[in-house]
Amino acid sequence: MKDQHVGWGVLFSGKNGIRSLALAGGVGLHAINVYVATTILPSVVNDIGGLDYYAWNTTLFVVASILGSALSARLLQASGPRGAYTIAALIFGLGTLLCAAAPNMPVMLVGRFVQGLGGGFLFALAYAMIRIVFEEAQWPRAMALVSGMWGIATLVGPAVGGIFAEIGAWRAAFWSMLPVIALFAFLAFTVLPSKNRDQSERTGLPFAQLSLLTLAVFAVSLGSIWQELAWNGVGIAVALVFLAVFGIVERKARQRLLPRGAFDMTKPLGLVLAMMALLSISVTVTEIFVPLFLQVLHGQQPLAAGYITAAMAAGWTTGAITSSSARGRGADRAIFLAPLISLIGMILLALLSPWPTRGEWIPLTVITLSLLTVGAGVGIGWPHLLTRVLQVAPADEKDRASASITTVQLVATALCAPIAGMVANLAGLTDPGGVTGTSSAAFWLFAVFALAPAIALLAAINIMRRRQRPAIAALPRPSQS
Repeated sequence: MKDQHVGWGVLFSGKNGIRSLALAGGVGLHAINVYVATTILPSVVNDIGGLDYYAWNTTLFVVASILGSALSARLLQASGPRGAYTIAALIFGLGTLLCAAAPNMPVMLVGRFVQGLGGGFLFALAYAMIRIVFEEAQWPRAMALVSGMWGIATLVGPAVGGIFAEIGAWRAAFWSMLPVIALFAFLAFTVLPSKNRDQSERTGLPFAQLSLLTLAVFAVSLGSIWQELAWNGVGIAVALVFLAVFGIVERKARQRLLPRGAFDMTKPLGLVLAMMALLSISVTVTEIFVPLFLQVLHGQQPLAAGYITAAMAAGWTTGAITSSSARGRGADRAIFLAPLISLIGMILLALLSPWPTRGEWIPLTVITLSLLTVGAGVGIGWPHLLTRVLQVAPADEKDRASASITTVQLVATALCAPIAGMVANLAGLTDPGGVTGTSSAAFWLFAVFALAPAIALLAAINIMRRRQRPAIAALPRPSQS
């Protein structure tokens, strides 16, 4: 039996070093872009307008990422690792170019959609390649490495976005990313193998399911534009209908988007995927609006607001790296602690962030620690949730299971982003707006979405119970003498 306790050196030696570079580079591009866009978005809205469509920048980006994630397995099979990563980088670069040149919000949204498509490819390809090129004992470390790129992004993204936003040149933030994207495309084309040795599973395109998911997201997004609660409810109701039809079609389809058991909350796979979706919601909602709250309520400049927001990703990275070596009961504890710690952070944000300040260091420090807590909670459990997906998925659907990691995460993000915008708008973000409206929006946003880690905690408890049942069943029965 192979040693299950492998060190970090294994990932960075020999051929593994090149593979790790490719995986980390692709995710790094995606992650840095997320923080650049988050940091400069208030400046973008001030320049070209479109406050009502503030959350749509995230929604469209994530919808396109879902498509890229779902298509990643086919792209990998058709083009091999080298071609797949190069194509993904080029699409990502085209979207970045459109964002840089956008004269108005509609063009910006198109650019964000194209960016999201390329980012979805890069994100999903990383997880697919982990299963293909690394031994199972190395998966938690490799997953932590991928998550660790978000930590690097917390240093680079807010700096790039914040500096350019403060000098009134937000477009230059996108322009500056283009040479880096070109460098990564050249690197991927040079160092990655041209062919994929794992051709055991051929996947088709689940067009009907992707269409239904997209329609559900757009239904919620369109409903979120209106200030009237009735139209908001209509948007959510229509989205629920599309999601119900998606579930029916997915169960009966020959070409499925998710592996078998993904909808069954009585099985480990369904519970793990549900927990991942709920934890993703906590992070997404926070990342979208915290820069705006910090600038309006706490007098922070774009650069400072970006770095304070990035504390959540720093916590995620620290938690993931710290817990990645856990095994057995340690991994189970990490899965349980993830939603509990994140719930504490969300409650603190609901209590602290709505109160306007003059930027004093004590309240800002507490808010930063609250963001760090939300991220650390997710990070502690994330490598083990990812590994658990690959372990409990059906043996003949490993590729689909790899893609489902990003698909579920992105679908949850796409659906919750417009709902978050809806909650914020109803709470007063745009009417009455200003400090009063933003303060109300901050409270209700964090209070409502604290439900996500709370429900994830229930899922974690069920996961732990189902892990214990086989062990109990295996105990010898008492003698009948």
